[in-house]
Amino acid sequence: MNISTLLTKAAVSHGRLTALATGTTASCNYSELERRVGTIARNLRERYDLVTGDRVAVVMANRSEYLEIKYAIWHAGLVAVPINAGLHAREFQYILSHSGARLCIADSEHSPTVTSLVSDTDTLNAVICTETKEYSDLTEGQYQKVTEVAHDDAAWLFYTSGTTGRPKGATLTHRGLLTMTLSYYADIEHLEPGAAVIHAAPLSHGSGLYGLPFVGKAGVSVFPESRKFDPDEMYELIAAWPRASFFAVPTMITRLTNCTKADSWDTSNLSTIVYGGAPMYVSDLQKALSVFGPKFVQIYGQGETPMTATFLSKLHHADDKHPRYLDRLRSAGICRTDTEVQIVDENGDVQPLGKVGEITVRGDVVMKGYWNNPDATNNSLRKGWLYTGDLGSLDEDGFLTISDRSKDLIISGGSNVYPREIEEVLMRHHGVLECSIIGRPHSEWGEEVVAFVVLRPGIDVVESELDQLCLDNVARFKRPRAYFFIDRLPKSNYGKILKTALRDQLN
Repeated sequence: MNISTLLTKAAVSHGRLTALATGTTASCNYSELERRVGTIARNLRERYDLVTGDRVAVVMANRSEYLEIKYAIWHAGLVAVPINAGLHAREFQYILSHSGARLCIADSEHSPTVTSLVSDTDTLNAVICTETKEYSDLTEGQYQKVTEVAHDDAAWLFYTSGTTGRPKGATLTHRGLLTMTLSYYADIEHLEPGAAVIHAAPLSHGSGLYGLPFVGKAGVSVFPESRKFDPDEMYELIAAWPRASFFAVPTMITRLTNCTKADSWDTSNLSTIVYGGAPMYVSDLQKALSVFGPKFVQIYGQGETPMTATFLSKLHHADDKHPRYLDRLRSAGICRTDTEVQIVDENGDVQPLGKVGEITVRGDVVMKGYWNNPDATNNSLRKGWLYTGDLGSLDEDGFLTISDRSKDLIISGGSNVYPREIEEVLMRHHGVLECSIIGRPHSEWGEEVVAFVVLRPGIDVVESELDQLCLDNVARFKRPRAYFFIDRLPKSNYGKILKTALRDQLN
């Protein structure tokens, strides 16, 4: 089934309900949105000579046109290539070329940059700016029905962040996106027509994926007027839209929690905050729970398993009487309805409970492979299992605890040191706002542990305090041998800490 069929069904059953809104203002209902999508789909194929399976890239900030063009791409049987608008022009050029995109749709802020790349991109024939007559003309004319596709046809090329090399395009199929959507209903929250999803995180990644279940249930997709994440604006939108949910990376939640409006603004409309994409430290999570209550769901997944591998439910967040409550808050939860998870060693052998190994995932949600990259596909997909590159362990109740990315593991004197363990300890200090642990080459031990620390404004912290905190909580060999106090941690456009950039600072 074409994933765009979910929009068509919503329009039939709930055509008068609001589909899109900017700020607090509704812009169209489901009948209007579905009609526009079907018309754009026809015009894309006819005016730009596109055929089923052709790739269409999207480069724009979060706005209502983003959602309608994405569904129009699917409606037409084409493949969406959403590109994070915060990337560099060279990164745009690589993804456009690698995906073989024939058309790109961009907003006025990004269309000049993308247009300048046409001559350097073999397949790209045209760039359409959303604020031009060329785009508005796409919404005029004859409607076409949803194009038939096979379940395993590509729907979305999800390009990874590429923090350690060229980004890879995870091929997400119509079956995979439908599985992800159904799993949301099964595991995350029960949605009723009219529920709201606020798109503050990039639509090219997490927010775009977790917007699909809301369209399937005729929810309203709300786009901040700022077209980005702003804590004050988020509180205003939560107050304005009943049954509001949103996806956030942990840094966004921390900013919301520390916002001056956190203690005074009405959040009774808030239904669910889905968080993931980076580690959420227990101290930060506990503070967020004190502000918002148990309205959190953690998800663990990757672009290769779109937002779906394990989850920590609202009930898990609320069960503070459980004897292993804090351990569970540190975990990534249990298997989603649609997945299986195993921990394996370097030979692919399943490991016993409690032993750290590589996390592998199996299920219909897993990507078909990496676009035009058979070597990477064969390395990651083995005998039906996705090898995530993440290290973790399972306990007797099925809770997955993530130790770290395998590339971030520190081996000092032959012993494994998992950076997140040390980061969790340092975050307990009241003066530490953020921190990141990496390994530094050492002539005798191979690597030694070092810490990059961002302090809270107005608070002085000395190394000895942090050193003692580590000595009180972890083995001596794990404690940092050096502390670097910096103003901010380098992060990707998705909010992930760039440990590669920190390593570069040591050279």
